[in-house]
Amino acid sequence: MDRKLLGTTIVITGASSGFGKGCALEFAKLGASLVLASRNGELLNELVVECAKFGATSVAVTTDVADPNEVAALYQQALDCFGRIDVWINNAGAAAIGIFCEVPLGDHLKVIDVDLAGTMCGSYFAMQHFMQKGQGILINVASMIGKIPSPYYASYSAAKHAVVGLSAALRQELQELKKDRIHVCTVLPMAMDTPFFEHAANYTGKKAVPIPPLNDAQEVIDAIVDLVFTPKPEIAIGKAAGIFTGIDAILPGASEALMAKNTHKAQIDQAPPAPITKGNLENPSKNGTGIHADYQ
Repeated sequence: MDRKLLGTTIVITGASSGFGKGCALEFAKLGASLVLASRNGELLNELVVECAKFGATSVAVTTDVADPNEVAALYQQALDCFGRIDVWINNAGAAAIGIFCEVPLGDHLKVIDVDLAGTMCGSYFAMQHFMQKGQGILINVASMIGKIPSPYYASYSAAKHAVVGLSAALRQELQELKKDRIHVCTVLPMAMDTPFFEHAANYTGKKAVPIPPLNDAQEVIDAIVDLVFTPKPEIAIGKAAGIFTGIDAILPGASEALMAKNTHKAQIDQAPPAPITKGNLENPSKNGTGIHADYQ
């Protein structure tokens, strides 16, 4: 099928690396107009140049999604540049790994600000616009940890559970208001080969590692692109996603026990020693600027 997105405006947060960068390049190939947001303006400008090679028009908007005023400015700049928004992708994320009471409280709260409050702000402005024009697609990138919690990821798990709930509540509103041309999609990736673990604050004393099994980030990128053409309420992505989802539906205690065992084994028992780091919580990281991190 020949898929094109000419005349479609897409906002992507967390666009400077990982899923966001991968999606930007894929959408550029399809002819979409792009509004690219992250805290790293230098990387965004480089991405604008890459997108232009495919003939796409894009703008870089340096944005900290933890600041509602900056998200409001992102929304306004998207409208000023393109006059409309058709798809808004809340992808920016942060994490603090470690025993809950050993991670500084401020780090936990920053994770909540980025992962939950940032998603809520983006969703708020996107939904205002979609309600006004009667159509649009909101895509919130959560995590399977937003369904099945994981030890040492307490604030990340809390935020992603809330993103799942926020998205579901918005779908309920749309259903009751009979707004069937507005869609809210929740993406639930398993552990993916992205710079996420390089960027995470880490207080375990061990190198931050993916919770096995590890998956190719391209699976998530392709799924997000597909949602723009065929929106779905929720989609779980990655090896074992179906298994975890099935177990959780029947025996939630068993799925949580399995997740706990896998995480503890990988992150605490088997990961090599590493220094404590605040990752990119306070400032954009100079490391992990690609789509993949090559853990595989």
